[in-house]
Amino acid sequence: MDIQIPYLNFAALLPLLIVVVTGIIVMIADLFIADKRSLGWVSLIGVLLAAAVGAMQQGMPGFDPAFQNMAVTDGYAHFFNLIFLSAAALSILVALGYLGRVGLQKGEYYALLLFSIAGMMMMAAATDLILIFLGLETMSMALYVMAAFNRNQRASGEAGIKYFLMGSFASAFFLYGAALLYGATGSANLSVIGGVLGGGGNPIALLGLGLLLIGFAFKIAAVPFHWWTPDVYTGSPTSVTAFMSVGAKAAGFAALIRLLMVSFPPPTLAGDWQAAIAVLAVLTMTLGNIAALAQKDVKRMLAYSSIAHAGYILLGVAAGSAAGISAALFYLLAYTFMNIGAFAVIGALERQGAVGSNPSATLRTGIKDYAGLASRNVWLALGMAIFLLSLTGFPPLAGFWGKLYLFRAAVQSNLTWLAVIGVLNSGIAAYYYLNVIVQMYMKPVSDEAPAINLNLVTQVALGVAALFTVIVGLWPSPVIEMTLRSLFG
Repeated sequence: MDIQIPYLNFAALLPLLIVVVTGIIVMIADLFIADKRSLGWVSLIGVLLAAAVGAMQQGMPGFDPAFQNMAVTDGYAHFFNLIFLSAAALSILVALGYLGRVGLQKGEYYALLLFSIAGMMMMAAATDLILIFLGLETMSMALYVMAAFNRNQRASGEAGIKYFLMGSFASAFFLYGAALLYGATGSANLSVIGGVLGGGGNPIALLGLGLLLIGFAFKIAAVPFHWWTPDVYTGSPTSVTAFMSVGAKAAGFAALIRLLMVSFPPPTLAGDWQAAIAVLAVLTMTLGNIAALAQKDVKRMLAYSSIAHAGYILLGVAAGSAAGISAALFYLLAYTFMNIGAFAVIGALERQGAVGSNPSATLRTGIKDYAGLASRNVWLALGMAIFLLSLTGFPPLAGFWGKLYLFRAAVQSNLTWLAVIGVLNSGIAAYYYLNVIVQMYMKPVSDEAPAINLNLVTQVALGVAALFTVIVGLWPSPVIEMTLRSLFG
């Protein structure tokens, strides 16, 4: 009997392996090293090394299949790896400044973050439903624990439990949908599924796709599967929320877009999902923005805002064109920097004046707590203004170009009505974003406002995020060209 050894091609997934190995090193070193902060620097070095290797691989022609064609290292996977690793690097810098102040500087935090990144990278490279699910669970298991990381705060424990329960529902829907697709086509490989369904829609396959969409909608926080988002984002430690709000969302979109474009490609099978995605986009944009209007807490406001931004990205997916997908990729990258930057400011102000991990310390996350911030710390206020204006879509910042490309792609795909709804929603969002800016620059400082002390790593994280947001806003062409080159090869 001949025994064939499968072709694994570990070199193709080298950035992912670097992240995993770094996570294992951090987890083991945590047992012996008293200075837990140093493990954050080790994690950052591993992330930067993975990014450097990924950048070198991206310059190579073609793509490499790995693990019997269950994964590929194409331009699409490399671009999402850039998003994940950028989010990880910024989040580690934010955590280095935040965790010590709130008494949560523990080595397992960084190991969990790295393992969640590995799951995200797996989802972006996966061309098989089984590997997508494995990546999804790897990412989710780590994030469940990170959400409940602050045992001194009851809200953090509740966030972890709620995220776990809702995530379990999402996984169940995904698995059932994957099983139906496998039953309808005889394969879990995305390309094979697309080949089998190329002749026309299959009722069982469409039901499977519907269940998969529900599973992904939970992960990207799309309405009406967004219930968990405000409580989880608000209750989790702010450094976790910053990472989760962009990383998990980007990973969900990475797998969803590849599934739709490969297994149900436009224009042949786009009719099977385009209308559903468009409806999700409208509901998600509108409800997210309207709910954000009523919030008095900046952290909760940004939680609802993140729901609305998922709707904008869904708008590009609904377009179903190269322009729409590249615009979605551009927006995801821009959103990574501007949203983590905004949460970094929240984390910097959250416990100013608090001592250690005192659970009774005031969490200064109310909108009124930002009154007079410009006179207390001009650079912190400027950074927050840049991030909020970019999230609104003001020129010449990265968020403006992201929304412009998304709306233009919708119009080009004869979805003008969807673009109009997107523009109207941007107008709604401007109110609650500008409200925070008004507080920072036009309201007097409270007598109870404590002094603001920012450590160097927090300043670096804010500076990098702000510079990226401004530079890409002034010079967006290289990034949009990169997204066009990243479309599946």
